[in-house]
This record gives sequence, C-alpha cells and structure tokens, in this order.
Amino acid sequence: MELPAVSLKAIILVHWLLTMWGCMNYFFPASYAWGNFSVLAVGIWAIVQRDSLDAIVMFLTGLLLTVLTDIIHISVFYPQKNYLTDLRRFSVGMAILSLLLKPVSCYFVYQMYRERGGEYTFNIGLVRAGQDRSSYEPIDHQDASPQWPDASKSAQNPY
Repeated sequence: MELPAVSLKAIILVHWLLTMWGCMNYFFPASYAWGNFSVLAVGIWAIVQRDSLDAIVMFLTGLLLTVLTDIIHISVFYPQKNYLTDLRRFSVGMAILSLLLKPVSCYFVYQMYRERGGEYTFNIGLVRAGQDRSSYEPIDHQDASPQWPDASKSAQNPY
C-alpha cells in the first residue's frame, strides 16, 4: 500500500498553524517559537528551490531536532494543575499535536528528499556508509593516445 503524496506546502502550513496555536499563551519560552519558526523558514527555502538537496536535508534535520527540543519544552514547561486554564490546555494540546505529527512529516520529507535524487546513505563527516566506490574510475586519467610521438621509437626512413 502506497501512502499518498503530501505537498511540502501542506506540511509547512500545518506545522505553522500548530506552532502558532502552541505559542498563544506565552508559557513556552521564546526558544520554542524561534526554533520551530526558523525550521519552517528553511522549509520555505526547500519549497522555493525545488532542486536543492541541501534545503530539503536541512529541513529534515531541523524537523528531527525540533522533535527533541519540543519534548524538552513540553516536559519542562508544562503548567501545574492549579494553573491549567482552558487557553493553556488548548495551547499545550496544539504543541503536543505538532510534536506527534512531526515524525510523520519527517517521513514525507524524507520521501521528497529521495525524489529529488538524494542517496539512501547516512553521512557524518569521516564515517560514510553508502555506495561501493571500488569500481570508480577517475575521468582525468584516461588511456588516451599521447599528444606527442614517442621519442623512444625510431622513425622509419622514407628513402
């Protein structure tokens, strides 16, 4: 069963709306809003540059990092029961819903990354798992005919 194609615009719109609703009550610190909205800005960059692998990878990485930071923000700044008003309950609920949708969004963004020509590899600086390059042949060392005649071979005398 194949999942339906989801637009990058729809993903950004849903997370923008849920982040706006999550920030309605000011009980999260500014880092919650800055982190989520900056990742959404990178997502807009990924929309504008449809062929850029860097944009989609940075958006995917940002989504994965905001999963971690959202867990920290929600767990540390969750209001006590005495101070839980309807507005705070709604705001926290939207932040939790955004957090729950982010892994699904990461899956769809990863599919878009593969559609744009991204490899299935995982690359962290020095350690690389991916294609086998043992059959790699550099193009600058081709076995072409030499530009000048070989001096070691004696020229035939036409006479």
